[in-house]
Amino acid sequence: MKILVLSDHESKSLYDYYTPEKLKDIDLIISCGDLKASYLTFFATFSKAPVFYVMGNHDVRYLDNPPEGCTCIEDDIVTFRGVRILGLGGSMEYIPDSRNQYTEKKMARRIRRLWWKLWRHKGFDILVTHAPAREVNDLPDLPHQGFSCFRDLMDKYSPKYFLHGHIHSNYGNAFKREDKYGNTVVVNGYEYCIIDYPEIP
Repeated sequence: MKILVLSDHESKSLYDYYTPEKLKDIDLIISCGDLKASYLTFFATFSKAPVFYVMGNHDVRYLDNPPEGCTCIEDDIVTFRGVRILGLGGSMEYIPDSRNQYTEKKMARRIRRLWWKLWRHKGFDILVTHAPAREVNDLPDLPHQGFSCFRDLMDKYSPKYFLHGHIHSNYGNAFKREDKYGNTVVVNGYEYCIIDYPEIP
């Protein structure tokens, strides 16, 4: 199963120079946040694949004008072709009481509220967030710090993939397209990338 991961920066290759051939083999599209609603609506319109998304720290505009034809997976577990996908958007809180920004404690509280969904689905296979996990390709400054509770989730449930954004490719050595944390493949979806997820028999 081919999954197109999007985040933070619009791709000229996919958007300005779009051709149907570029999306024809894509089975699922996942946005990790900080993209215009109209950009996600474009993919929902011109691809046969469903579009799932979480919100980035700059996506407050989604509240009034959400992406059309797309599914928000914030604080939820959705299943696609047998793959369980958990969504937790937002970033570390660097402006007090701002929307889509959370302290470590607030993010941990969001996760605790998911206990029933986690139990009912027996965990999850893909974790989708905007921010990275703490000390897994994050940055030391508060706006770009990751969450320790994301590492706790990976420690407990060992998902196959952790997809995030927020750390841009021009941030220097902190940017890694792919990394590993325990049994989990960590992917930074900045701009776009495609992952091959093994089909469930």
